[in-house]
Amino acid sequence: MALSKLLVASLLASLLLLHLVDAYQPAFAPTQGTVLQQIDCNGACAARCRLSSRPNLCHRACGSCCRRCNCVPPGTAGNEDVCPCYANLTTHGGQHKCP
Repeated sequence: MALSKLLVASLLASLLLLHLVDAYQPAFAPTQGTVLQQIDCNGACAARCRLSSRPNLCHRACGSCCRRCNCVPPGTAGNEDVCPCYANLTTHGGQHKCP
């Protein structure tokens, strides 16, 4: 009986230890030589806002979204599935923030 209690206790301790080790590991561990590249927000937003009726407002909003998400969808409108972070940012009023 004592042996089975010891076995169960050691099994639980092992599972707890494995859980703690797994939780300690970072969610994203970049491999050696991998560097997250920043995109050129000014150029990407200039292309995105080139047909806008309010270019200054468009550039300001696009630049803010680009810096947060490091992504700007291609084209002058739409294509938001390419950059979900950009598409999901909203204003305080609940409207889409990014042009």
